[in-house]
Amino acid sequence: MAGKFELKQSKNGKFHFNLLAANGQVILSSEMYEAKASALNGIESVRKNGAAEARYERLDAKDGSPYFTLKAANGQVIGQSQMYSSASARDGGIQSCIANAPGAGLDDQSAA
Repeated sequence: MAGKFELKQSKNGKFHFNLLAANGQVILSSEMYEAKASALNGIESVRKNGAAEARYERLDAKDGSPYFTLKAANGQVIGQSQMYSSASARDGGIQSCIANAPGAGLDDQSAA
């Protein structure tokens, strides 16, 4: 089974998506979007930019937990990972994103 994007609508009517690995683990989460079309554009941007290692920024949270962001060509963040227990686990998450993002299908769970 390949990775997939899950598109959801929150209680406040905004849209967001997660990129899931084949095992169902969330690899990357989006921001909240006002419109479904904008969220779908975000998914396309992750598909397009997700295969390029140079688009990932390796960061550490205030508590020292490693995580990463994925940026579009214009430098805008299009997704953020969960917090990881180690830098090597974070790097594994990036590799999973690189492997899954370009060909991930869409599971539209939004109401609209």
